[in-house]
Amino acid sequence: MNKFVIFLSLCFFAFILWIIFLANTGQDSIFFELVAAIPYGDKLGHFCLFGVLTFGANFAFRLKTLNAYGVRLYIGAIVVFTFALLEELSQFFMAERTLDVLDLSADLVGIVAFSLFTSFIVKRFKLSQ
Repeated sequence: MNKFVIFLSLCFFAFILWIIFLANTGQDSIFFELVAAIPYGDKLGHFCLFGVLTFGANFAFRLKTLNAYGVRLYIGAIVVFTFALLEELSQFFMAERTLDVLDLSADLVGIVAFSLFTSFIVKRFKLSQ
């Protein structure tokens, strides 16, 4: 089962990389048009993309956690946040992109929300960590 979760998570990560590539190179996509048609669609997209990626990564990393100042953090969430932070900061150096703290905030809210959802699923179904 874990190999399937890893496969799905890697496929979703590849999809996100493709979206980032399109945005970085200034190409159009049906996804960009859909996001533009929804109020706050960009922020909602960041929330959903990085949230779902976090959910998959948490399970792909077998729900492993580490304690930081008394708070249990999923390794998957840390990896996704690091990726989101580096990707957002890289936009400072690209003419086609704009560094946006609100995008990073939407990423972080998605990561936290889906980490809490992960915790709920773990407790609800009594999964081992």
